[in-house]
Amino acid sequence: MPGQVHKHQRIASVLAEEIRAGVHTDGSRLPGEHALTQRFGVSRTTLRQALQVLGEEGLISTHAGIGSFVTFEGTPLDNRLGWTRALAEQDTELQTETLRFEEVTDRELADELGLDSTAFIALDRVRRLADGQGVSLERSRVPAVGGLAGLPERGLDGGSLSRALIAAGRITDSGEGVVSVRGLDATEAAVLHRSPRESFLRLSQVYRAADGSVIEQVTSLLDPARFELHVRSGRGGRL
Repeated sequence: MPGQVHKHQRIASVLAEEIRAGVHTDGSRLPGEHALTQRFGVSRTTLRQALQVLGEEGLISTHAGIGSFVTFEGTPLDNRLGWTRALAEQDTELQTETLRFEEVTDRELADELGLDSTAFIALDRVRRLADGQGVSLERSRVPAVGGLAGLPERGLDGGSLSRALIAAGRITDSGEGVVSVRGLDATEAAVLHRSPRESFLRLSQVYRAADGSVIEQVTSLLDPARFELHVRSGRGGRL
């Protein structure tokens, strides 16, 4: 319904006002998920939607406990907010070109992910330096379920797939990935304006919701001269 305010939006609004008022000071931690779900009387999924909205607004940053993250020129990229947003916030002058944004059928991928439906939203993007040389090629596949069906026809708000996933209630709870190094094939090299067989990092990741359902599968080809994959342990989060 147009104009409807969802629970997670109301929670985000309350927390945003508190942050701006100094109730939660810069560099401090928000209360834990359990405390916040008890306070607002909502599920963890709804709370995580609210926290992602705060992240989109640049009011908080969250850090996973044990996992990995990617950096560009040494600066971490928060995939939960989308690399386009993360790169823009660090004033990186990269041009993003959308190569493909459509609904597709992919039986092989559905079988690989253990899905019954073969319908996916395909979003392929290349990121380039000012001289046109590509530094990354990302192929995202999202199960076309619920409110996500027909997304290519409606378009992305601000070019953000992450925002569309949040709006559809698809909140990432966990992820797993595999990283390797391989040479570009002729098609990839042509798109990236690089040489065939040039070595790139290949990062394949699957993101899942708290119930284990697949939210997104992403395969990224990354210029190893500019991107690095870091692994960390521990737990923390800050405003």
